[in-house]
Amino acid sequence: MQKRILLVLAFILSVGWYAYAQTKPTTYVIVHGAWGGSWAFKKTDSLLTAQGHTVYRPSLTGQGERVHLASESVNLSTHINDVVNTILFEELKDIVLVGHSYGGMVITGVADRVPDRIRKLIYLDAFVPNDGESVKSIQGPGFERMMAMSKDGMLVPPWVKADQPYPRDVPHPLNTLTEPLSLKNAAAKKLPAVYILTVDPGKKPEEDSFFTSSQRAKQKGWKVLEMSADHNPQWSKVEELAQLLNANK
Repeated sequence: MQKRILLVLAFILSVGWYAYAQTKPTTYVIVHGAWGGSWAFKKTDSLLTAQGHTVYRPSLTGQGERVHLASESVNLSTHINDVVNTILFEELKDIVLVGHSYGGMVITGVADRVPDRIRKLIYLDAFVPNDGESVKSIQGPGFERMMAMSKDGMLVPPWVKADQPYPRDVPHPLNTLTEPLSLKNAAAKKLPAVYILTVDPGKKPEEDSFFTSSQRAKQKGWKVLEMSADHNPQWSKVEELAQLLNANK
């Protein structure tokens, strides 16, 4: 009888702890993808903040409201420094670091620099690079097709139009995609990570552009989730995205 009571108490405590973990205030740092800016995750921020969490959305140099700083000299190291300095100057600790798309390159570099500040990494339909890799090397021959969009050291896809009102996507510095990532900190490899693969409705996961990245995540032993959405769930499935981030913090 006593054993049964202890088991019941243990169950109640475990359920209570799980419920607390789901509501415990968390600090998120969300890194946007190429051509974007922090504005893209404004609604995600609002939903997480309404749940009691704190969200930082640094815009990478040359992107979003920092578009006036765009130049050919901006590279991957610049963007890593953007986020590292946000963490250091805001004195952030125990953070959940989220990277969307190209942002996966950035958060990987950030984790290598300040692993002691990070609780968990979440890759949202994002690149999962290894040491010495760049977007160019990961994409291989496919990157040459992207080069057709190159102009004056920037990548300007067809949907980026200067006559559109802000907020909008802007040209992305080419050097951020060609600079190899340098990873030296063994502690960063021990950080827990989650990969969220967004799959367009009606398509198979294998058909997704970031399926290979999700497979890399599996090989690393990370938790891999599938979400039925296009590449930008921060717009198309924002409520579901906020719930998923909250559930995997």
